[in-house]
Amino acid sequence: MTATLLIEIGVEELPPKAMRALADAFADGVTQGLRDAGLSIGKTSRYATPRRLAVSITDVAEQTAPEAVEKAGPTVAIAFDDEGNATKAAEGFARSLGTTVDALAREDSDKGERLVYRATEPGKPLADLLQGAVDSALRGLPIPKLMRWGDSDTGFVRPVHWVVALHGAQIVPLTLFKEAADRNTQGHRFHHGGTIVLETADAYASVLEETGHVIADPDVRKARIESQVTAAGETFGGRALIDDGLVEEVTALVEWPVGIAGTFDERFLVLPREVLISTLQEHQRYFPIEAGSGELMAGFVTVANLESRDVAQVIAGNERVVRPRLADALFFWEQDRRRGLAAHVDGLARVTFQQSLGSLADKSGRVATLCGRLGPAAGADSDTLARAAEFAKADLLTEMVGEFPDLQGVMGYYYARDGGESDDVATAITEQYAPARAGAPIAATPAGQALALADRLDTLAGIFAIDRRPSGDKDPFGLRRAALGVLRTLIEGSLSLDLRAELDHALSLQPVDPAEGSLEALWTFHMERLRGYYAERGISGDRFDAVANLGLRDLVDFDRRIVAVDAFGREAAAQTVCGAHKRIHNILRRNASELDGRSFDDRLVEPGAETRLAQALEAQRDAVTGAMRDEDPARALAGLAALAEPLDGFFDDVMVMAEDDTLRQNRLALLQALDGLCREVADISCLALD
Repeated sequence: MTATLLIEIGVEELPPKAMRALADAFADGVTQGLRDAGLSIGKTSRYATPRRLAVSITDVAEQTAPEAVEKAGPTVAIAFDDEGNATKAAEGFARSLGTTVDALAREDSDKGERLVYRATEPGKPLADLLQGAVDSALRGLPIPKLMRWGDSDTGFVRPVHWVVALHGAQIVPLTLFKEAADRNTQGHRFHHGGTIVLETADAYASVLEETGHVIADPDVRKARIESQVTAAGETFGGRALIDDGLVEEVTALVEWPVGIAGTFDERFLVLPREVLISTLQEHQRYFPIEAGSGELMAGFVTVANLESRDVAQVIAGNERVVRPRLADALFFWEQDRRRGLAAHVDGLARVTFQQSLGSLADKSGRVATLCGRLGPAAGADSDTLARAAEFAKADLLTEMVGEFPDLQGVMGYYYARDGGESDDVATAITEQYAPARAGAPIAATPAGQALALADRLDTLAGIFAIDRRPSGDKDPFGLRRAALGVLRTLIEGSLSLDLRAELDHALSLQPVDPAEGSLEALWTFHMERLRGYYAERGISGDRFDAVANLGLRDLVDFDRRIVAVDAFGREAAAQTVCGAHKRIHNILRRNASELDGRSFDDRLVEPGAETRLAQALEAQRDAVTGAMRDEDPARALAGLAALAEPLDGFFDDVMVMAEDDTLRQNRLALLQALDGLCREVADISCLALD
């Protein structure tokens, strides 16, 4: 018999940013644990609210399938003595299996006739397997910080108050954190303050919603929040700005969402858009409202966790909470503008960037020096870039950024413009942090790209110089993100420069002697990030290796080649050319000593397949090298594809390792010339093709 299995763990409020990951990991862990135990199962559904983690799995068998068991024992010669009596070896074998010697079968084997045990073991019941599966799932949860409570000697993300374990209508034995499972769950803390008895596992989500005022499915709850926030914004006459990260966080904070609109004083609308959004969204978890013109309105939408009998009081409370936050922001805005951005530049010398690497003023000086080299590659105006580098970090000392750190760079933009700086300088200041997060756009302006590169290169070089590079999952300086920002800016901004040379220069500017091997470690660190960057774009590791093996330092060139190689790998001719290049590579590696100073002589080729390959090589050489001069690796690879047929014929008909020394060495030189032509584009011997 099969039935739906439900496991629910009731807790105190989960950390909102961890809820989704915990729910996914718990459901996946229980599902995998049951599969590993040999149970037949159906579809998995995951549930999570601030007060619970749950998983429901359909069609879970009540026991594993019976299993045929066969074990070979000692040979008959060893199992019985000369009088036919069972020996200790036979009796011990039978005893270990819970049977008798007489019940064992006999069969022939390569060692002679031997005893054999055959039986069908009954299936193991779910009741015996569930505890292990759930315990294993709990051990694998990504818990940010363990808590202990009462006299418990084990920890969990939050104190556990109840456990449900149902298979259909039956309670399954399960004990977690000293709580024995039953069929009793809890409804909404305010709308339903008592216990809810679950008659069956299938009724879980519907009973919680209809009786307990709890929407257990986070996806359903999230969709309802988006719908209610949108509707509330429309009643205000505008459009609510729905940030997915905020919706996800609110989903983890409520069990019964209710969208409510509120207002604030219009005098706060003089604040920059980003300040208003940060205040409402990041600090209050409110959704800002935008007018049809694109300007923010003096309103917001918040999501309550209950249906209030006096909504006006709830709205008034929300408005009362946000008012002082906005008033503080307005005060900071006015104070900072009164003082001006330039006034903070001298103060950078009093703020430590990193103990061994000096102050923010020291860092700004290094960044300015790097900008002098990077600016021409980006096509940036030198005066604009120098001015932007001078003011880049000044907003870190403003009142606004001190209170709202997420606005660094953004406030620099507004204060620079307010102080009379050009739009180009102001834009570069805010773009120094681009891309701000994974998937965000890179800096759009030349000065912004150069400044973003210089800032990251200095940070990366400095931290590697003092040997504080990331290890494991620890990356306190965000160097992985910084390196990816460098790579993306170069590739997506089409900035051609020698990255390794720029890393070396950045290291040379540091106020410490770099740790031994810093440059190589820094280069390898970027190449590891580059491999991941292409993996996310669906380009496999063999394609990456094919280009990386050339030791290219210009990532624009690298990108052109890897895109072309990836497309080439899907063509029919690639199989032949790649296979031939692998063979060529191996032959040359084994016979490198015979090639010292030797070049190919077309007068020594023999008629037939060897001549055809030599002629094809000569015909395609200019096409391939010319295409690469034109920065067109796709066309160059098309030229290599034309060698597929003559390569096939050559390896079918020609003995490379001929006995005649002159002939053999000339053929090796021919292969060396082919290898060199392939490497004009990439080391295509790396490609793994089916």
